[in-house]
Amino acid sequence: MFFRTFGWSFAITVVGLVVAGLVWGPTGFGVVAILSVLEISLSFDNAVVNASVLKRMSPFWQKIFLTIGVLIAVFGMRLVFPLLVVGLTAHIGPGTVIDLALHSDKTYDGLTYAQHLQEAHPAIAAFGGMFLLMIFLDFIFEDKDYQWLRWIERPLEKVGKLDQLSVLIAMVVLALSANFFGDGHAETVLLAGLLGLVTYLAVNGLANVFEGTLEDEDEDEGEDEAEEGEAAEKAPASAGANASVAGVVGKAAFFLFLYLEVLDASFSFDGVVGAFAITSDIFQIALGLGIGAMYIRSLTVYLVRKGTLDDYVYLEHGAHYAIGALAIILMVSIKHEIPEIVTGLIGVAFILASLASSILRNRRLEAAGGPSEPERVTSEV
Repeated sequence: MFFRTFGWSFAITVVGLVVAGLVWGPTGFGVVAILSVLEISLSFDNAVVNASVLKRMSPFWQKIFLTIGVLIAVFGMRLVFPLLVVGLTAHIGPGTVIDLALHSDKTYDGLTYAQHLQEAHPAIAAFGGMFLLMIFLDFIFEDKDYQWLRWIERPLEKVGKLDQLSVLIAMVVLALSANFFGDGHAETVLLAGLLGLVTYLAVNGLANVFEGTLEDEDEDEGEDEAEEGEAAEKAPASAGANASVAGVVGKAAFFLFLYLEVLDASFSFDGVVGAFAITSDIFQIALGLGIGAMYIRSLTVYLVRKGTLDDYVYLEHGAHYAIGALAIILMVSIKHEIPEIVTGLIGVAFILASLASSILRNRRLEAAGGPSEPERVTSEV
């Protein structure tokens, strides 16, 4: 399964590095390799959260995520999207933007392409920060089968019963960020943050609506089978059971797919901007980050197929805490520069801590004989 899942990633790595060496020489080879490693090391939390969503989708849509989704991630988010951002924020025509991107020494209004992209950072950070913050807040406020940091999660689950609390907190964070970190970009921060919030509510909301409709249809089918006397053998035990086995399809899967793509974009924004500290060649950036994105996609699918999130139940918690930290870092980075190594280390720390807690939990259960059925479990961390 490992080689079947990561085979394309290995192949593209070899081809990509060979192309980099032939086109840009040893220096280009090294730059692409460094960017690939950085993208992988900084995105483990992204893979875990992606896996928690991807496991709800059918095998067909999982393949779409690993094929079309990769093309969108590599060419769309890491090559085309930065061009659109520069064009929209700097009010530059498409031809001029492309010319600036292809010639790193050229300027427009006294700024190079990389500098224009850096000028767009407040909008990028506000959009991505709000989207990621909503993911974290909705997770931390919802009732969960397992609690990792009990002393935090238990009271937050209780107050989370208040309707739209996550939206309210996100709006307060956005207002405070625009006020304290805006520094001449307050309106841009507010507008971009609102767009990030609306995007999350729209995509996630539509996915939940269609997924709920699918579960209702499964429930109705189960009732019909029960009336025919075949419920014991064919009907699902609950409305969501069939969906969890077969995976959601149709419109629900489509919007979950969009949700994953926007999530990937929110993670990749800051990496694309930071990559210009290593090289100003947009094709080297796209190739290096694209190779890294391939491994993250493959890792996501591997986690789903191996059932890793079911075996290590606190991994999803750690990934969401890392996302919450990244959201705050993005908002602070509107004014203050924060090294990417700091962001990466925070994410890795949460992932490793949650993995360690999961392993300790499994050993305790194994020593005790293990629970006979799913139950609400807490951690001592």
